[in-house]
Amino acid sequence: MKKTSCILYLILIFLVILPATCFAKETTRDIGSILPLWSILPFIGILLSIALMPLIVPHFWYHHFPKVSAFWALVLAIPFLFFFKDTAAYSIAHIFIADYIPFIILLWALFTVSGGIYIKGSLKGTPAVNSLLLLIGTILASVIGTTGASMLMIRPILRSNSQRTHKVHTIVFFIFLVSNIGGALTPLGDPPLFLGFLHGVPFFWTLKIFPQMAFASAILLFLYLIIDFYWYKKEDKSALQHSEAEPLKIEGARNFILLAGIIGGVLFSGMVRMGEINIFGIHQTTENLIRDAILIVMGFLSLIFTKKEVRAGNDFSWAPIAEVAYLFAGIFMTIIPALAILKAGENGALAWLIKSINTPAHYFWASGSLSSFLDNAPTYLTFFNSAIGKFYPGMPEAQAVAKLTVANISYLAAISAGSVFMGANTYIGNAPNFMVKSIAEEAGVKMPSFFGYMFKYSIPILVVLFIVMTFIFY
Repeated sequence: MKKTSCILYLILIFLVILPATCFAKETTRDIGSILPLWSILPFIGILLSIALMPLIVPHFWYHHFPKVSAFWALVLAIPFLFFFKDTAAYSIAHIFIADYIPFIILLWALFTVSGGIYIKGSLKGTPAVNSLLLLIGTILASVIGTTGASMLMIRPILRSNSQRTHKVHTIVFFIFLVSNIGGALTPLGDPPLFLGFLHGVPFFWTLKIFPQMAFASAILLFLYLIIDFYWYKKEDKSALQHSEAEPLKIEGARNFILLAGIIGGVLFSGMVRMGEINIFGIHQTTENLIRDAILIVMGFLSLIFTKKEVRAGNDFSWAPIAEVAYLFAGIFMTIIPALAILKAGENGALAWLIKSINTPAHYFWASGSLSSFLDNAPTYLTFFNSAIGKFYPGMPEAQAVAKLTVANISYLAAISAGSVFMGANTYIGNAPNFMVKSIAEEAGVKMPSFFGYMFKYSIPILVVLFIVMTFIFY
C-alpha cells in the first residue's frame, strides 16, 4: 500500500481516534434517541463508494481506496465530535477499542495461520470435487468459525479451479455456504451466536437451527452442482488436464495446532470471568485482552515457524487483510449512528421498524435484512433483547433467556438464522465475505461488483431461498 495512504490513516488516528480515547468518558446519554436518520449518510456514502467506484473509476479506487475510507470516516467523526463532544468521543473510542481492534486481530490471526497451511496436490476442479470442498468447508464453519473455515478452505478451492475459465460462481457459493450459512450450529460459528452464548443461551441450543441450516445448505449445494456441471461442460478439457498426478499432502501442518490455539482463546474469553480493565475510559474485560494476546502470539508463531516456501505455495500476501483493515476502519466509524439508532429501539428514528416486528417471520427478515448491511452481532443482540422485552418485560436476563430458549424457540431461531444466513446477501454482511473476495481477486478471479454480487447472485438465489424458508419454518 502506498506510503501516502498509511500517512493519511496515521493523521486520522492522531486527529480523531487518539484524542477521542484520551478524552472519552463513560456516558449514559442515549444518542440513539437523538440522532436523525440522515446521520447514517456517511455510512451509506462508504457503502456506495465500495459498490460503485470500482466500476466507475477502477484505477482511482485501486490506488486510493484507503483515502476514500478515511474521507467518509472524517465526514462522520468531525461533526459528530463537534456536536456531541464527550459522548461522541466515548462512542468512537468504544467502537475502535472494543470492536474494531479485536475484529482485526481475529481476522489477522486466522489469515496468518491459515495462510501457513498448504494443501498440496492435484486437486481437479470438477463439479464433484468442488461440491465436496464446499461441503467440508460448510461443516468446518461451525467448528472453527466462518472466518477460520473461509481462510482455511479458500486457497485449496482457488488452486483446484486455477485452470478453469468459469469459476466466479464457485467463489460466490463458497461465500454463501462456508462464510455464512455453515456457521449456524454452534456459538463458535458466527459472532451473533457467540453473543447469544455470552448472554445465557446454552452452547448446544443452536443445534435447534440444524433443520434450517441443513435445508438451506442442501438446496444451495444441489443448485451449485447443477450450475457447475453446466459451466464445466463449456470448459476446454485439454486445458484442465494435469501433466502429472501429484498426491495430496499438507505442509505447514503445525499451524493446525495454532488454529486450535485461536479457537481456545476465543472460547476462553467467552467462558471465563476475570474482571475489567479501564482503557482510555473504555471498560475491557481481562479475558478479552488475554484472548487478543493469545491470537497475536498464535499469528507470530505461525510467521516464525512456517517456511517461506509454504506461504509462497499459497501465493500468500498481505494485500487482502490490508484492504479489509482500511475499508472496515471507515465502516466501523461511520456505522456508529446506525447502531446507536438501532439500539435505541422504539425511542429512535427506526421506532416504526421495531414496533412492526411481532412474528418469527418478522424477526427473521428484520434481523437478516439489517445484518446484510450492518454488523450482524449488534443486530442480533438488538432483536434478541427486543424479544426478551416483548415476552418477559422486567424479568432478570438470566431467567428471561432461559424461558425464551424453551417457550419461544421459533423466535430465537428466527433471529439466529436471520442474522447468520443473511450475512451472505452482501460482501459486507459478514467479515469473511470481503476477505474471500479480496483473496480471490488477488488470485486473478474477476469477482462481481458490490451490486453485481447482489443482483446476479444473492437476490435471485438467496432471497428466493429465504422466502421459501419463511413459509416452511416461520
